[in-house]
Parts: sequence; structure tokens; C-alpha cells
Amino acid sequence: MMTSHRFAACSLLALCLLALAGVGVRAQTTVTSERPASFTLPNGMQVVVIPDRRTPVVTQMVWYKVGSADETPGKSGLAHFLEHLMFKGTTAHPAGEFSKTVQRIGGSENAFTSTDYTGYFQRVPREQLARMMEFEADRMTGLVLKDENVLPERDVVLEEYNMRTANNPEARLTEQIMAALYLNHPYGRPVIGWRAEIEKLDREDALAFYKRFYAPNNATLVIAGDVDINELRPLVERTFGQVAVQPAIPAHRMRPQEPVPAASRTVTLSDPRVEQTGLRRYYLAPSASTAAAGESPALDVLAQLMGGGSNSYLYRALVIDRPLAISAGASYQGTALDETQFIISVSPKPGVEFAAVEQAIDGVIADVERNAVRAEDLERVKTQLIAEAIYAQDNQATLARWYGAALTTGLSVDDVRNWPDRIRAVTSDQVRAVAQKWLDSKRSVTGYLVKDTTPKREEKRS
Repeated sequence: MMTSHRFAACSLLALCLLALAGVGVRAQTTVTSERPASFTLPNGMQVVVIPDRRTPVVTQMVWYKVGSADETPGKSGLAHFLEHLMFKGTTAHPAGEFSKTVQRIGGSENAFTSTDYTGYFQRVPREQLARMMEFEADRMTGLVLKDENVLPERDVVLEEYNMRTANNPEARLTEQIMAALYLNHPYGRPVIGWRAEIEKLDREDALAFYKRFYAPNNATLVIAGDVDINELRPLVERTFGQVAVQPAIPAHRMRPQEPVPAASRTVTLSDPRVEQTGLRRYYLAPSASTAAAGESPALDVLAQLMGGGSNSYLYRALVIDRPLAISAGASYQGTALDETQFIISVSPKPGVEFAAVEQAIDGVIADVERNAVRAEDLERVKTQLIAEAIYAQDNQATLARWYGAALTTGLSVDDVRNWPDRIRAVTSDQVRAVAQKWLDSKRSVTGYLVKDTTPKREEKRS
């Protein structure tokens, strides 16, 4: 979710529909020619260094293992609210100094909040890295908050909610689907929060959350770019290594988990601003962190087969073979600490009933469940996924995001590096097995986006 100078990647890298859902898949899809160096400071902070010496630029990312799913019930939006407030300064560096410094040296910065993590990053010339480390280490525990800057920032968040969710029918539908999909798990709460709860957040809430979760033993530092590990390590130890441990932080996050789904659910959102009707079906599925061996890459391949481009099964069935839709796709949100989503999205043509679209979707799923995937289709989609991983190595910030997201959701450096090998090993039988197991209607919520054509009532005049 973009703000004036930062964004919140809501609903697990996904506030905004399927565009972000794909990020979860890509978040595990890269190898590098040189293995990233990794070490842990005595205060518990994990450090990952990704060499990229093509240009004298570095990307620093600090990832905290806390997101919206870790909030106290009744205070939704708190993780994202604190992300905004982290730019309000410390005793050593008053509000605005950090951002002005980044701008002055020709760098860029941003921040993001998701269900499982919150992150802050800067992309700067190599010689400015030490200064960025000092700033980030300082605000890890030195944040100063006052009502005069907390309350106006809450108004900024509320306006962001209005702009990104309240005034966006598709975002509102996603919000409602997630709330219906998760009966017990906090993933059902929107990352930005429920409006009525955002309105009540205050300075004390933010400070308590900050002191509870922001500490080196709950953080991962990822440095990508033109750096040498032997020169970098002493610098990390002098800055982040001096930050005190927060002993109350547990080694593992414990959250309420979902009961076994017993019934399919439907959600209909009617809004006069809808210009294109839509159908989305979310299935509760295992993430890369919770799946049995081989299941997560098989779900990646299944999503690509069913909805990855114009040769995918859903696109051919609904757009090419029958004139039912103008678009159709699927995605699997693999990077999550707990159970995640497999998503199907269709934009029907004008006049086409949802029942006809659902019949076609069910037909595609049934075919995958009954029949072996054709060898040429399987090889094509695996090649596509692996190629994307290879091409993406050109972007050091993307590499840093992938490693950071993996490490904060229970995966390892090797899990990231070995992802293409696991994709390459997926078999037709594995694809069919995960479709049969996880694309069960009882595990699904189907959302319908429709235009509200109800005439507005005129107010009576006295």
C-alpha cells in the first residue's frame, strides 16, 4: 500500500488483489552464483549479505518478525501504524533527518507492513552504508513519540484506508473474503486494520507494541550490493551489535490456528462504483513453511498451469475456448508463516452469469484432478518459473526482499537458493495430488463483485 513516502504490503504482501499475490510465489524463487554470507550477532540479530558488485550501490533492509497477525485483538492496524511512526525521529536524530539524509545523498527509502513482518530499507551509494546502519540501529530502540506527531499520523493512516480500501470495491471484496476465509487465525484481519479500531490507536498503543517487538533478536538485517563480508561484519557489530536484547520475545510465534474447514462460503460485495464485475475464489492452502515436503513447489506449478498467462488452463477455458471472460488467472501465496491462499480470479464478460464461470472453473479443476498433466505443459511452466528466478537476479533489491521474506517466515537461505531445484523436481502426480487435496470446495470462499444499481433515495424536504 503506497503512502506519500512508503508502502504497506497488506495481506501478506498483498493488500491489493492478485497483483501482489504473485509476490509470495516469487519470494522463494532465486539462486545466486555466490552463496550469501550469513551470521548471527551475539544479541540475536541475523545478518545476510548478498554480493552484487556490478555497481557501487547497496540496499539495506531491516526486517522485524512482527506483522498484523501479531497484533493484540481489538487493535488492528497497529503494526502498520507503527511503521508510519518509525519515521518520527529519535533523540539522536530528530524527525525528518533520516529521510532528508537519504534524499541528499541521492538514495531512496521505503517501508512495508505485511501479516508476518515489517521492513525498512534504503538504497544508497556504497560509501553511505555505514551512515544508514547508524540511523537504523538508532531507531531500533530509540524512537521518540509525542501526541503532536502521533495523532496527525493516525489521520494519515485513516486517509490511506479511505483511499486504498474504503473507496476501492476490489480491495473491499478482498478484505471480506479474507475475513471469511480465516475463521480463527489473525490473517483474517486486514493489515491496515479495521477503521473503527484504527480510530482508537494512540501513542501508548504504538509505544507498547514497539517495545514489545522491536529488538535485534527479533530482526533480520539483509545487505545486498557492492559489499565485502570481511569489511562489513565489523561495521555491523559496531552498530547493530550494540543494541540490547529484548529477552521477553519468544523464540517462536504462537498464533491461533484454523480449524479444519467444514463448509464452502460465499461473499457478495455490491457497490455502485463497480465498473467490472469479478469473481474470486480463495482456497485455504499450506504455505512453504507449513506444507509437507514437495507440496509447496507443486502448488506453485499448479498455479502457473492453471492461471499463469494466455496458455494457462483457466485462460484457455474461459477466454479462448468459450467467450465467458476477459481475463482469468491463478496464484499461490507461498511465503507465509501459517496457512495461506491459493487464488483464482476471473473477470466475466458483460452479461455472463457467475454460474457459467464457476462451472468452467470447476471443470478445469476436475480435469487437473483426474488426468495427468501433459508432459509439454509441465515442462513449459516449470521453465517459466525457473527463468523468472534467473532473470530477477538483475535486481539486488528484489534479491534482498526474497531472502528477507523467507527468513522472517520460517525458511532459510538454502530454501531460497534451492527453490528452482524443487520446482524442477515436481511431477505430474504431485500436481494432481495437491489439486485433489487442497482445491476442495469446503476449503474455499468465493467472492462476487457486482455493481449496485439500486436507485438512490431522495431526501424528503420539509
